Amino acid sequence: MPSITALVGQTPLVPIPFENPAVQILGKMEGHNPGGSVKDRAALGMIEGAFRKGYLSKGAHIIEATSGNTGIALAMIGRQKGLHVHLVMPDNSTLERIQTMQAFGAEVILTPAAKSIEYSREVADHLANKYDYFQLDQFANPDNWNAHYQSTGPEIWNDTNGKITHFVSAMGTTGTIMGVGKYLKEKNSKVKIIGVQPAEGASIPGIRRWSPAFLPKIFDPKYVDSTIDISQEVAAEQTLKNARESGIFGGLSAGGATAAAIQIARNIQEGLIVCIICDRGDRYLSSGLFDDVTPTIYP
Repeated sequence: MPSITALVGQTPLVPIPFENPAVQILGKMEGHNPGGSVKDRAALGMIEGAFRKGYLSKGAHIIEATSGNTGIALAMIGRQKGLHVHLVMPDNSTLERIQTMQAFGAEVILTPAAKSIEYSREVADHLANKYDYFQLDQFANPDNWNAHYQSTGPEIWNDTNGKITHFVSAMGTTGTIMGVGKYLKEKNSKVKIIGVQPAEGASIPGIRRWSPAFLPKIFDPKYVDSTIDISQEVAAEQTLKNARESGIFGGLSAGGATAAAIQIARNIQEGLIVCIICDRGDRYLSSGLFDDVTPTIYP
């Protein structure tokens, strides 16, 4: 009988309404992974890679800085592989994300949100050295992007019958856009790869604009044709539209990626755009994102 990790990947594509019938927008529903996000792919790839290379064995301790989804994936998969998992994250992370990691058996270490995820990365480095924990380092680990080169990219190519013209992804660790971008460019160099970044002042979980010292080492700009800045307000509005008009219940980064895909769609005459719906909205319920309607109280 296969383990839960056998269910990682093979997520569906679903249509997102757009007024021009010659332009198709498809969302890749990464929330269908067993851990609920696209990060299941990278977590599985990095853990299996570390075992294969002899860096890990059953009973080892791993530590990683995360904003949420990678931590959940590592907590789920790491425990399945017999690992002790320690996760460092900003203390403004939603309670749902923290409790999900703890439900899988991980230790969660919170850092001041005002110091950002970059400080969480520094703390993870410090604790890894202090306790001799193994750090997968998703920001520099080639098994991060390679997981998407081996799975996400081929799935998108095959499920669109090679007709994809544009690929849109939020940029966090950049593993998704690197792996998918590399694969699609090798299949058809004309496919446009577009990254989504937060506009000035925006705070969107899963989408980052790193300072130069913290730019992920796996990032290679040659696989990204252009980037689009998305405001927090636009991302939030599109997240709600996705849920109410398409039945796509994702997080804020999914709304940002969809909004960017729609921007692209409005500037082309025809094409097939795939954007990453990177997780599920239920891990953001306490964030206030979905509090725009007050329930009716029946006396």
